[in-house]
Amino acid sequence: MLKKFLFTLGGFVAVFLALGGVKAAQIKKAASSPHTLPPIGVATFESRAETWRPTLNAIGTLAPVQGVTISAEIDGTVVRVAAENGATVKAGDLLVELDTSVERSQVAAAEARAELAKINIDRTRGLFEQKAISRSEFDAATAAYKQAGAEVAALRAVIGKKQVRAPFEGRVGIRVINLGQYVGRGAPLMPLQRLDPVYVNFSLPQRHLPALAIGQRLGLQVDAFAGRRFDATVSAINAEVDAVTRNIFVQATVPNPREELRSGMFARVEVELPGGDQVVVVPATAIAYASYGNSVYVVERMKGPDGAEYLGVRQQFVKLGGTRGDLVGIVDGLKPGQKVVSTGVFKLRNGAEVQINDSVQPSANSAPRLPNT
Repeated sequence: MLKKFLFTLGGFVAVFLALGGVKAAQIKKAASSPHTLPPIGVATFESRAETWRPTLNAIGTLAPVQGVTISAEIDGTVVRVAAENGATVKAGDLLVELDTSVERSQVAAAEARAELAKINIDRTRGLFEQKAISRSEFDAATAAYKQAGAEVAALRAVIGKKQVRAPFEGRVGIRVINLGQYVGRGAPLMPLQRLDPVYVNFSLPQRHLPALAIGQRLGLQVDAFAGRRFDATVSAINAEVDAVTRNIFVQATVPNPREELRSGMFARVEVELPGGDQVVVVPATAIAYASYGNSVYVVERMKGPDGAEYLGVRQQFVKLGGTRGDLVGIVDGLKPGQKVVSTGVFKLRNGAEVQINDSVQPSANSAPRLPNT
C-alpha cells in the first residue's frame, strides 16, 4: 500500500516538474524575443549639425518711429471729424475741423478795412508826392495799411489752426472727441502713429557694449504672435551708460509692413553676437526626459536572438545644450546624420521594433515663423 502511494506521488511530482519546465521555457523564449511584438509606428528625424551663434537676451518695448497725440492749438467747437478710428492718413490730410464762423465774419470785416487802407495809402502817396501832406501823415497811412493786412493774416491763421491736419503719414487711433464738443487749447483729439517701421527699445549691461554695433542683426518675439520671430537691426546705441542701472540703452528698427506690431508691446529680444558653436540638433519632441538622464532613441538595423534582422531602436543617453525654437542642441552622445525617433518616444523601450511613418513631422526650426511671413 505504501509502495503504491509513493509511486503515485512520484508520478504527480514528475508531471508537475515537466509542466513547470515547459512554462519556464516559454517565459524565457518570450523574454528573449522582444521584437516579436507588433512594430511601433514612429516618425524620425535625421540629426544635423548647426552653428548656433551666442546671443544676448533682453526685454524691450515697441515704440513708433513717429507718434503723437494730436491736440487743439486753439479753442473751438468740433463741427467735423474727417478721420475715423483706425484710418490711414497722409501728411496734410484733414483730421478735425473746429467752428470758424466767427473768424470768417471777422476776416470779411478785416479784408474790407484792408481794402480801405489800400485806397487811403494810394491817395496819401499822391498827396505826399505833391507835398500836400506831411511825412508823418503818409507814415500813419502806411502803418494803418500794414496793420489791416496783418489783421487779415492773423484771422486766416486762426482759421487754419482750427483745421487740424495730419503732420505725417500714419494710422489714426481711437479719437477722444465727438461732433459738437467744445475743446480747449491743448485738449487731446486723437493719437496718430506711423507703424512701419517701428522701434524696439531695450537695455543691456554695460559689459556687452564692445559686442554691439550699428547695423547688427537681432530677432524679437511678442506674445501676440507666439512662436513667430521678427527681424530687426540695431539703429542707435546711447552715448552714455545709465548711472543708476549701469545699462546701455539700445534702439533697433523693425520692418512692419503689415502694421501687426503696435506701440507699447513687450518684446523678447535676442541680439546675435559674432562667432558660434557647432551643435547637433534634434526636435524637442525627440528627447526622452528622465531624472536618471535624458536620452534619444536611435533607429538602426538590429538582430534578434534568432539572427533575423529587424528595424529597431537603441536608447542613447545624451548631454543637452541650449534650445532654439523647436530644436534642442546636443553637445555629447549623438553624431550628425544619425536618425532618431521624433515622435512617440514615450512608448518605446530599448530594442523595440519600429515602423517608420514620416508623413507627419513635428516642427523643427530654430527660428519658427508663421506661414507667409
